[in-house]
Amino acid sequence: MHTFLSPINSKRLFCIARQCASVGLLSWTLSAVATPAQVPALQTVPSVDVPRYMGTWHEIAKYPNWFQNKCVSSTQATYSLQADGRVQVLNRCKTDKGEWSEALGAARQMGGPTSPRLKVRFAPEWLSFLPMVWGDYWIIELDPDYQWVVVSEPQREYLWILSRTPQMPAATYQALLAKLQDRGFDLKRIAPSLP
Repeated sequence: MHTFLSPINSKRLFCIARQCASVGLLSWTLSAVATPAQVPALQTVPSVDVPRYMGTWHEIAKYPNWFQNKCVSSTQATYSLQADGRVQVLNRCKTDKGEWSEALGAARQMGGPTSPRLKVRFAPEWLSFLPMVWGDYWIIELDPDYQWVVVSEPQREYLWILSRTPQMPAATYQALLAKLQDRGFDLKRIAPSLP
């Protein structure tokens, strides 16, 4: 069974492995300079009911990223609330060989019990004390019935459109794209995913 790194925090983990803190600082500086001043700060939804959020979400579209290069179809994330209040995350997808690639991680809320801002980690548990192994996971759009969600992070470097089902109604998808464009996302970067 193969594994793939975390959406959002894999670049940080890669830098730890390569001991490239200066490269990370340079990337952060360049992204800060490259962000247009007219784009407002990214806002999240007001709140999230974490127990309702649990379960499986299917990837509908995303900003392509290197750590999902081996994923060709059936990309999904399953969230499970643990007895201690933490959230277990299982990311999986099918490779071009038809095999499942999986990564097991954890998520935690930042703020109160309904906060839509989470941190996710796919690095080993023994590294969890390091802030850099935790990536931002912001819920920026959410269906009132928890049937679809849009996830990103403050710099808009990553983006995922997820659904409870492997396919999303075209009208819903187009409406989400219009919202994302209004919020400063580059629609040309969005790539649909294969179910």
